[in-house]
Amino acid sequence: MISFSNFLQARSSVSSASNGAVLPFVILLFIATLSCALGNLLFDADSLFYVSTYTITLLGKYLCYALLALAVDIIWGYCGILSLGHGAFFALGGYAMGMYLMRQIGDRGVYGNPELPDFMVFLDWQQLPWYWQGFDQFWFAMVMVALVPGLLAFVFGWLAFRSRVTGVYLSIITQALTYALLLAFFRNEMGFGGNNGLTDFKDILGYSLQADSTRVALLITTAIAVALVLVVSQLILKSRMGKVIIAIRDTEARARFLGYRTDRYKVWLFVYSAVIAGIAGALYVPQVGIINPGEFAPLNSIEIVVWVAIGGRGTLVGAIVGALLVNYAKTRFTAIMPEVWLFALGGLFVLVTLFLPKGLAGLASDLKHKFIARNTKNQQVQN
Repeated sequence: MISFSNFLQARSSVSSASNGAVLPFVILLFIATLSCALGNLLFDADSLFYVSTYTITLLGKYLCYALLALAVDIIWGYCGILSLGHGAFFALGGYAMGMYLMRQIGDRGVYGNPELPDFMVFLDWQQLPWYWQGFDQFWFAMVMVALVPGLLAFVFGWLAFRSRVTGVYLSIITQALTYALLLAFFRNEMGFGGNNGLTDFKDILGYSLQADSTRVALLITTAIAVALVLVVSQLILKSRMGKVIIAIRDTEARARFLGYRTDRYKVWLFVYSAVIAGIAGALYVPQVGIINPGEFAPLNSIEIVVWVAIGGRGTLVGAIVGALLVNYAKTRFTAIMPEVWLFALGGLFVLVTLFLPKGLAGLASDLKHKFIARNTKNQQVQN
């Protein structure tokens, strides 16, 4: 009889280098976050060590994108499911947070209605829709941040994976899902602000969103979320369940032949990934100050895949680094030559695909191995 343990050992391709990079990355992340936080709160604007509130907000946004890239890497890099719809889960989590923030405005809105958001008053809505009930409570909004993307992922995954839809067909379906949600949320009748979305937020948990301390707290919270998800994901993927997931990625038919219900593993991982994307969206909204249907755009989901590919799929840390680097480059390029950015991003993706199929993390791992091999060879020669 075939030994499944031997099969797992043969098929498991999690990079030991990437696993070893998790702890150093978490330490570096906290050092950088703490340094930026102290630079903003303790130093004056004319100090060399001062970090502006704009930079704090920008870093927080980058870390939200890093968390989103991590979600895609978990499902694509480790299970082989190329999802082009994770932008939908990100946006749904963002809308859940946005609904809470809108309810916190109260009578401070333009129309002074203590119950209805401004856009509902403008559209002559008479009462708050039933699906807005409960969003005045933070705990309820946080439950919805995880529940709504997770439930959608469960229903979609259960139908798709049980039907054994794979490859490009699954990718197209996920993209169709996010585009359908884009069209739905654009409609004013949906009750989510239509084209303008949700904006003009005032505070969160009673703290002003314009205060420097709140911005710093959101940055720290996002960094903690990235670190926690990174560590938990590594533990899951190094466990026996994680090895089964990697085996499904490499040879699903063989794993199924050995008696494993591969569809259940895929559904579970898809839901887990969607919840992470929803959390990323919830952290993104209070820092950016707006959520609108544009977040559902299929192009956004494609960009996430590019981040992961550039950083290195199946490495966790590589996906985060890819998201940070690409979004920093986007900020710089769009400020200088905005019309060139998409061409630059496409060219970068092509170059990485052709010359760095393992991404930047794979390049770093290869260089490390070559360095170790060269040192070993030199020591042997000397001896």
